[in-house]
Amino acid sequence: MKKLFAVTALALTLNAPAWAAVKTVVLSVPGMTCAACPVTVRAALERVNGVKNIAVVGQTTIKVTYDDAKANVAALTNATKDAGYPSSVKQ
Repeated sequence: MKKLFAVTALALTLNAPAWAAVKTVVLSVPGMTCAACPVTVRAALERVNGVKNIAVVGQTTIKVTYDDAKANVAALTNATKDAGYPSSVKQ
């Protein structure tokens, strides 16, 4: 019985998303120059698994909140690039 408990506890610990965190990144997207551009970029980012929230905070800036267990900055910038709008992390 002790072995079963220990194995179950270990399995739950290893599978728990305890190490996952919700992170936020601000992306600079200099190619967004018209009213339709943010709509296209937002749609591309929404298709990235793990994206929680997207906010356009300026004419060429987007704030993305994502689950870092499912997505990362490279996936986000690749999504915007694939949509025709290369981006980078805004410093």
